[in-house]
Amino acid sequence: MKRGRLPLTALRSFEAAGRLSSFTAAADELRVSQAAISRQIRDLEELIGTALFERHHRSVTLTKRGRSLIEALTPAFDSMDMALEEITARPSRPAVVISAEPAFATCWLGARLSDFQQTYPEIEVTLDSDPHVVDLRTSKAGIAIRNSSGEGVWPGVQSKLLYTASLTPVIAPQLLASGPALAKPEDLLHYPLLHEDHRDDWDRWFKDAGVASQAALRGPVFSDYGIVLQGALAGRGVALADVVLTADEIASGRLVRPFDLTTTCGQYWLVVRSFSRLNASERSFVRWLDAALPQFQAATGPGSAISE
Repeated sequence: MKRGRLPLTALRSFEAAGRLSSFTAAADELRVSQAAISRQIRDLEELIGTALFERHHRSVTLTKRGRSLIEALTPAFDSMDMALEEITARPSRPAVVISAEPAFATCWLGARLSDFQQTYPEIEVTLDSDPHVVDLRTSKAGIAIRNSSGEGVWPGVQSKLLYTASLTPVIAPQLLASGPALAKPEDLLHYPLLHEDHRDDWDRWFKDAGVASQAALRGPVFSDYGIVLQGALAGRGVALADVVLTADEIASGRLVRPFDLTTTCGQYWLVVRSFSRLNASERSFVRWLDAALPQFQAATGPGSAISE
């Protein structure tokens, strides 16, 4: 097809619907009606003489030819978008916008952004603490920090491993002083246990520590790591905490590690649209993070791993 006859509006509608696997989500992203998306894609299919989607009752999936087209279109639209960003007017001051998991943002990054800004005082920083995976194509954020139990692979972006999370029991000194002695891992079962999202992490830690039965597992389940950590600091129970994210509280003596044993649980990843297309401020932040986090980990130490 001649370049001058390319149906760019229809191709944009198809690319959004194919990337998001939803006509409705594509309509929301492009700020048009779902009927407009459906019409554009139908016209495109008639123009090229082949179906691009399989229509189901409440969902759509790409056909083989649809997948082939989306693999060409998404990088092309991304490239055009980034090229336009590069030539548009720059903000009055260099800036970087970071979307980070709430636990990482609150317990580690937020407390150390002053170090970054001492090194780069000219860069304005916006830190968005967001538990949801943001679309870096539409978000103001140019950098995301995410936790994943998998391989850290997300469509349309590039990622780099920051660290593997190591979980260890932590307890407030006042609770430890008023409760039973902790001579061996099973002694923790005499205390209320604080759980994040589910009880699986504690169950795995006990099994890895050689405790045969965890029938006595109890304690509240919270949806947010910060609530779990605050509960531990207040002496309401024992938390299973990320060694890196809890290092400040341990170093200050506000929390105690009764056992030098850890179990791994997921990884933190640095996510960007393209490492080669980061702006100068974003590259400065990535360089700072690449240096600061390993130095901090080396000073902290993960403890003795009991699970790989």
